[in-house]
Amino acid sequence: MAKVSTEVRVQTSLLAAIEKRLLIYMAERMPAAVNSDHLTALGGIAILLAGLCYWAAPGAPPMLIAAIVLLAINWFGDSMDGTLARVRRHERPRYGFYVDHVLDAVGILCLMGGLILGGQISPGIGVGFLIAYYLLTIEIALATHTVGTFRISYWKVGPTELRILLAIGTLQLLRSPTVALAGQRYLLFDVAGAIAIGALALTFAVSMIQNTRILYRREPLPRSQAIQRRSCGAGGSSLTV
Repeated sequence: MAKVSTEVRVQTSLLAAIEKRLLIYMAERMPAAVNSDHLTALGGIAILLAGLCYWAAPGAPPMLIAAIVLLAINWFGDSMDGTLARVRRHERPRYGFYVDHVLDAVGILCLMGGLILGGQISPGIGVGFLIAYYLLTIEIALATHTVGTFRISYWKVGPTELRILLAIGTLQLLRSPTVALAGQRYLLFDVAGAIAIGALALTFAVSMIQNTRILYRREPLPRSQAIQRRSCGAGGSSLTV
């Protein structure tokens, strides 16, 4: 049984190296009174408030700027909690893994809920994004448990890059909530959401196939069963009337 404490972390995003050095630098200078639980709570509260800002933004556009600030605070809390624990050698692998993933699941729901209620994204696209996101999250958790590999990024894109893309899209909302494509105007986040759904679904499918192949090679059918299956498939069950 794969254990969360011994999994291989795979982080190959574009900003991973720079981000790691920055986080370690800040963690080494973090006041002793601040611990990883404080940072986890800060990140969770920030993403909840960001969702509320998107909801309130149609009547108060400056709330979009507040949402971007809260995304940065979420990055700080969500990224720093684990780094601080590792720097201080206070790791709690199972606790951290569980709490982080639960908060991520609730956080993305709050964020998408705010975008839907604020009218920045259509309900169908928003729900579709959530389904695709949760499918990939489940795949990551299952792979961590069974394969022993905890992937934090795919295709050179990780949580930090996604926050940056969301912040750029939010700035664009201040100019216009729609974009012109093929002579038609669509909600900017509908277009971005549709692309994200396709990317998440593809990532889920590729990861699922790869991990299934890995596990099959690790746990193949016994040779006798494989031979028996081939003989049955070749017509070994013929009957004479």
